[in-house]
Amino acid sequence: MKHIKIGGLDVSRIGLGAMSMSAFYNLAERNDDESIRTIHRAIELGVTHIDTAEVYGPYTNEVLVGRAIKGRRNQVVLASKFGLLSHTSSGSRITDSSPANIRMAIEGSLKRLGTDYIDLYYQHRVDLQTPIEDTIGLLAELVAEGKIRYIGLSEASPDTIRRAHAVHPLTALQTEYSLWSRDPEDVLLPLLRELGIGFVPYSPLGHGFLTGEISSPDQLADDDWRKTNPRFTGENFQRNLRIVDEVKAVASESDATPAQVALAWLLAQGDDIAPIPGTKRVARVEENIAADQLELSIDQLERLNNLTPAFGERHEEGAMKFIDR
Repeated sequence: MKHIKIGGLDVSRIGLGAMSMSAFYNLAERNDDESIRTIHRAIELGVTHIDTAEVYGPYTNEVLVGRAIKGRRNQVVLASKFGLLSHTSSGSRITDSSPANIRMAIEGSLKRLGTDYIDLYYQHRVDLQTPIEDTIGLLAELVAEGKIRYIGLSEASPDTIRRAHAVHPLTALQTEYSLWSRDPEDVLLPLLRELGIGFVPYSPLGHGFLTGEISSPDQLADDDWRKTNPRFTGENFQRNLRIVDEVKAVASESDATPAQVALAWLLAQGDDIAPIPGTKRVARVEENIAADQLELSIDQLERLNNLTPAFGERHEEGAMKFIDR
């Protein structure tokens, strides 16, 4: 597995997002033993970058990841996130990045993860009630105390990124980026490169859509959050299948899977991009990691670059309200 630098942090070029092991996707399929085997297999194949958050579950995903990395902590760049749970308000699911809340959040995450430091600690969503300068100031204190090593933001606007970076250097920005979510290319990516901040795309497979395995919304369980995602509903779903058809065509030419093509395209966008495809299955993590060896031709990259944009907003209206734009 190749390695790259995001900010000053060395990570495997492909990481592992652990969210779906405990939350949001087909919850009836949860299998902690298989998830732990998946994390172990990823580490065996050279993945060092594992991403979780306190809100996944909530809390249960950090516990799971902590179990999986026990005895393997020095092999892992561990990332977690705070800010979508308010510990000062009995665990309410609201944005809260006040210094007092962060203090409570970090202690809980360290305990659940079974470690005394987190390598990369993200603000999960921007808290409009707390100046970003106050949030980053507290995170800088945690760096000085050795409880975290690097600071990241998730779904932050260019203005927020600049203001935060002026207080303490940011290491990474996490935002959705894939063949059907190209928004970061216009402003965010140039800004990150100007400031020397790495980019960690989440949902690089379009919440599973780009794998080509989902041909009908009926395949999704009723408690799967994608049931209400605009890109998975109504006419948008059928229109977005055409994007997958093009990805499948390139995959057929390359003796690869659509997921591998989608990841290889993303890796070709720069050596400062470290996607974290999520899965809860060993076979899928093996498939995803093999994308590190796939080289797409100039013609294939051009065809993928010119795919029709996805139809529908990338999150439903309520979730989009938490996106700092």
